[in-house]
Amino acid sequence: MIQLSAAGKRFGHKLLFENVDWLITPRERAGLVGANGTGKSTIMKVLAGLDGLDYGGVARTRGMTAGYLPQDGLSLSGRSVFAECMSVFDDLREMETEMESLMQRMGELDPAGEEYSQVADRFHHLDTEFRTRDGYAIEAQVGTVLSGLGFRKQDWRRRTEEFSGGWQMRIALAKLLLEKPNLLLLDEPTNHLDLEARNWLERYLGDYPYALVLISHDRYFLDVTVERIVEIWNKTIHFYPGNYEKYIQQKTERREQLEAAYRNQQERVQQLEMFISRFRYQASKAKQVQSRIKELEKIERIEIPPEEKAIHFSFPQPKPSGRIVAEFEDVAKRYGSLEVFKDVDFLIERGDRVALVGVNGAGKSTLIKLLAGAEPLSEGEYRLGHNVQPDYFAQDQYKELDPDGRLLDDLAGVAGHAGQTELRSLLGCFLFSEDDVFKRIGVLSGGERNRYALAKLLVRPSNFLLLDEPTNHLDMRAKDVLLDALEKFTGTVVFVSHDRYFIDKLATRIFEVGEGGVRIYPGNYEDYLWRKEGGQIDLTLPDGNGRPASNVAAPVEPAAAPSAESVVKGKRLNPMKLQKLRDRCSELEGLIAELESEIAGHEAALSDFKSAEESRRRMEAMEKSRGELTERMAEWEAVSAEIEANS
Repeated sequence: MIQLSAAGKRFGHKLLFENVDWLITPRERAGLVGANGTGKSTIMKVLAGLDGLDYGGVARTRGMTAGYLPQDGLSLSGRSVFAECMSVFDDLREMETEMESLMQRMGELDPAGEEYSQVADRFHHLDTEFRTRDGYAIEAQVGTVLSGLGFRKQDWRRRTEEFSGGWQMRIALAKLLLEKPNLLLLDEPTNHLDLEARNWLERYLGDYPYALVLISHDRYFLDVTVERIVEIWNKTIHFYPGNYEKYIQQKTERREQLEAAYRNQQERVQQLEMFISRFRYQASKAKQVQSRIKELEKIERIEIPPEEKAIHFSFPQPKPSGRIVAEFEDVAKRYGSLEVFKDVDFLIERGDRVALVGVNGAGKSTLIKLLAGAEPLSEGEYRLGHNVQPDYFAQDQYKELDPDGRLLDDLAGVAGHAGQTELRSLLGCFLFSEDDVFKRIGVLSGGERNRYALAKLLVRPSNFLLLDEPTNHLDMRAKDVLLDALEKFTGTVVFVSHDRYFIDKLATRIFEVGEGGVRIYPGNYEDYLWRKEGGQIDLTLPDGNGRPASNVAAPVEPAAAPSAESVVKGKRLNPMKLQKLRDRCSELEGLIAELESEIAGHEAALSDFKSAEESRRRMEAMEKSRGELTERMAEWEAVSAEIEANS
């Protein structure tokens, strides 16, 4: 569909990539990855036809269409949200208008006349094309996409210029999805989406009928949407089959192979240079020397670019708090006539890592502000525990920074324990490298200042961190640093994030915010989804308060174990759920072995008759063990089949 041949591109004096060969097929599902500045967005623009190459060429199939969503910068105005999205179908609407006009003419013409026949033929042609392109369902398509991306029905009639930049990008994404180009090019599409909209987009892209290439710093999103990774590395591209998780494994193996080849080449080069140096001036060896000089000149030198080292920053641990960190009792919050919360009860204990989830506008940020004391309660009581020191990271945290301070100096002022090298490494993780560390805070963009504010918070953490979307504006490396810090953190964390991988790795409890209340689920986001889909919740787990568990998700009937046939036909699982299945499989194998041992013990005991009562008791116990063994075997077979289908 599109083919890059020996493609190369420069940015000023810097070579981004060269000798790139890439054939994009009609069903491509690729994730484009690489370090910052390697040219990912540039390649996307080349594929979209918005930028050219300095070397090589681009060949496109005639009639193909490409749709490109940049990271930001799009602005729409002049129409309502619904009308803006409907503009995608202007040609269909014109076709519909012409069909209505043709129907009116047919009603006025003589059915036996030649003109009627011509009009009827035209109408039939248009009607066939209109139905083929699903023209009678365009309003339903627009509604589905807008709802999936988080637009409430009352927002559909609002003017596009009334929305913030992030929502403007959602509108642009909605239009692109409705256009359904042959090649969908998405540069950080999840930047402006909440968790529910991301989940919807994952499903939509899973069913997308054409090719797609996307850039994302969300590991989970890449894992469930792409089938191969295209990495820009060492000024060219490398292909890895599979999702992001498999790419990480294969990349390690490929680098080891490259390093081995580099060592072998260096040994050969040294041998040649030593021979040439030793015998250069001996006439009897002149022929051999010339032969080795030619061999040396023909060697294509292997280059190994410096690998970004993993940063392990030693964060100071806070003073311990009491067991109870925060407690809400009958809390309500209202803004005028708008009631956000009512009768909310929960308790947060030391060491909890609570993720707040819910649809956009449900009140997640409001709840964090209440916990931080940045907003007053309308009703109820909020109690902080003994020795609790809250620290709040807001979405606009950059407003609290000193605009005249220089990054490195300002950070050193709150991190006296760390040296300059450590601080520069930390700033590098948050995308401040080389001379950037000497910039004044006031010259940074909003996103850059928020990244710096997060780095500053991490070098002096309190024992109760309240983080509102800390993963925004971070690349994968920075997210890893943040995640590593919070996993080792001995205090308590309440956070909002739209990164599935981040939540799954960090959260120990999920607070679902919505409908004026807070529902509590133990475990991470994967556990939360499992229970929402029908998994059984254990109400003996702590619900976070000493009172009846009115805010805790109610128990539901456990879902039936899937059959092997249904498993094979189902969609592929995400890596975290797959690992849980593997753990469960190992657990089941242990249980099965124990049950078989129990049954063998009962059978041995029955062969040695002692009394009728003892024999009856043994028989009942053995039958019970056999019944449990049958259940465990059935579950083990289903789990094994699911693992096999997704491995």
